[in-house]
Amino acid sequence: MLKKTVIFFLALSALFLLYVFCVEPYWIQEKHVSISNVKIPVSFSGTKVVFISDIHYGTIFNKERTAELVERVNNLKPDMILLGGDYVSGSNTKIWKNIGDDRLSDCFKELANLKAIYGVYGVLGNHDHWQNAAFARKCMAEAGIELIENKGKWITKGKDRIRIGGVGDYWEGKQYLGPVLKGTTPKDFVILVSHNPDYIENMDSDAIDLMLSGHTHGGQMSLFGFYAPLVPSNCGQIYRTGVIKKGSTTLVVSNGVGLIRPAVRFCTRPQIIVVDLK
Repeated sequence: MLKKTVIFFLALSALFLLYVFCVEPYWIQEKHVSISNVKIPVSFSGTKVVFISDIHYGTIFNKERTAELVERVNNLKPDMILLGGDYVSGSNTKIWKNIGDDRLSDCFKELANLKAIYGVYGVLGNHDHWQNAAFARKCMAEAGIELIENKGKWITKGKDRIRIGGVGDYWEGKQYLGPVLKGTTPKDFVILVSHNPDYIENMDSDAIDLMLSGHTHGGQMSLFGFYAPLVPSNCGQIYRTGVIKKGSTTLVVSNGVGLIRPAVRFCTRPQIIVVDLK
């Protein structure tokens, strides 16, 4: 009996390790989020915004997997694509800083193939700063992806408009909301991209209608989705994953598509966020 019990638990442990290392990290889900807001002009109803974050090229993402991700996103036929940063896994230690910049260039060579009617926009994450922020911005520009850190941009359909913008990374960059909101009125629908969801604690929540973030990876390893022991946030579990309402802002936190080491996930499947405006 004892021998059978030991064999059972060894087999169960082996299956668990197989799942967390070899199955869930690669099992990307498309999470659809419907956003209804009276500020959204009728002409923008049905607009599809795809948000991807935390590729961490060089961990489990290589050229082939990134190309597959791009193809999958393009097959969704998005009207707009927003990128949430952490394109590579960088290091904040001086000895490794700026080593492996080829990962940035390789990643953005694939991301250059993203296609959306109203364009592709993005911000940087803390890992991009740890790697080489200046080079990341250069690669992004060469890929035809518009950097919207501390900037705002109007997306127009005839006389109708919505505003998109972004802020710098909460850990390694600077955040200026003023340029994002410049020229807006209380009637304008505003989308903000912030790599780190903790920024919502320091911004004027009433000014932003929809905020898209990544960074947390959902904690990577969670207790069946209810709690994660390790979350890179000053706010604990509050902004770990999912859709959260704070004031007038709807915050959507993605688990991201990639991960950092140890390269495991449990009950935090990688995500492509598909936002449907209504």
